[in-house]
Amino acid sequence: MSYLKDAPLGQTSDYVDQYAPELLYPVPRALARESLALENGALPFQGEDLWTGYELSWLDQGGKPRVALAEIRVPCTSDNIIESKSLKLYLNSFANSRYTDADAVREIITADLGKVAGEKVTVRILSLGDAAAQPVWHGDGVCVDELDLTIDTFAYDAALLTAGTGEDHQGELYSHLLRSHCPVTNQPDWGTVVVRYEGRPIDPAGFLRYVVSLRNHQGFHEQIVEQMFVDLQRQCAPAKLSVLGRFTRRGGLDINPFRSNFEPARENRRTIRQ
Repeated sequence: MSYLKDAPLGQTSDYVDQYAPELLYPVPRALARESLALENGALPFQGEDLWTGYELSWLDQGGKPRVALAEIRVPCTSDNIIESKSLKLYLNSFANSRYTDADAVREIITADLGKVAGEKVTVRILSLGDAAAQPVWHGDGVCVDELDLTIDTFAYDAALLTAGTGEDHQGELYSHLLRSHCPVTNQPDWGTVVVRYEGRPIDPAGFLRYVVSLRNHQGFHEQIVEQMFVDLQRQCAPAKLSVLGRFTRRGGLDINPFRSNFEPARENRRTIRQ
């Protein structure tokens, strides 16, 4: 983790409340993808990292504070992910700077994050009214969480994933029991994972055991979802596959990586824990 020795994550940080783009810290995606035998030029998926920033405020021209939510979409093909604490500090740096309107803030954030990510990002600034009107996610598939089974191992194991011998079909499995650990601070990250696929039926019990096996596994949110995509593809060989992770917020941010070999990016729908 030497590439993260200068990152804000896990260190005591001063809160800067004047616009400071230099706070943003890039983390190369290639470093984590090496362990998955993935290269940016030959990824088995497309997708994005969808961030929601809940701690965004600035001053209008008259000095009155404004508050809003930021919705940030970073393509999974970008060179870098943005280290989460650095993004928190960056968004908080707008607090005592003056801007004409929300569009001015959006343009600045779009430009700054694009430079750090190494690819164009998409940013929306949502008023509290706009955010409140956003639809909430609900599962359309099979929730595996209430399956009656005994689990006696909590070590990561991709071999727990299996596919049956039945005819190919379209399926959706999801679980709210996903937990992993930050590789820097070892703090737990909690989330919901949704898998859509077309192929031989994925065993729900094996999928649940696999989700639980990640309970003590380390990885950034983006890395965990890519690990799950690769494991499902290699173990179950679906013709079509999507993996969506919706993680609960930490530091005023939630991160929702989406990887798919057939679906476009999805609408931003918060789970009940977000």
